[in-house]
Amino acid sequence: MSNEGVNNGRRRFLVASTSVIGAVGAVGAAVPFVASWNPSAKAKAAGAPVKADISKLEPGQQMIVEWRGKPVWILRRTAEALANLEKLNDQLADPTSAVQQQPGYIPGTSERAIKPEYMVVTGLCTHLGCSPAYRPELAPEDLGPGWLGGFFCACHGSKFDLSGRVFKGVPAPTNLVIPPHAYESENVIVIGIDPEGTA
Repeated sequence: MSNEGVNNGRRRFLVASTSVIGAVGAVGAAVPFVASWNPSAKAKAAGAPVKADISKLEPGQQMIVEWRGKPVWILRRTAEALANLEKLNDQLADPTSAVQQQPGYIPGTSERAIKPEYMVVTGLCTHLGCSPAYRPELAPEDLGPGWLGGFFCACHGSKFDLSGRVFKGVPAPTNLVIPPHAYESENVIVIGIDPEGTA
């Protein structure tokens, strides 16, 4: 009789132990499987909105942030730069942004911006994807007496004004692209969402 009791006790212990180990093994196998359904950290970072603190950006200064693997330029334009934008309209291929290179909430005005003081554009030439250089100086020798500041692509000579609008007679076919963005506060721009918070 004592042998049967010992055997039943062992049997219960073995069944319980095997069940616990099996459950732990099932959970251990399920966790990586379920986790594989989620996007990787790299994929999240590649498409996730990016915040830019513009509180220290002085007039005339540019900062660069990365969003979806592309450079996004944020430029705080001076009052003089804003006043000069209208003067360039006859030299530009698309001064009113008729070709949609920006979200619908960005007006086709010379500023191409939510807040006129700040330009936000993707820093890649619309010709072959080179990154133009910021050239804020007026009338430099290499760009001529009519240059009022802007961006120059050294790869093939495309030129853009301080709103990212393309000049006539250059290889780039369209204005620089404006990414979706919104102001989280007076000093923080979020790249990758629109003003309603939609990504």
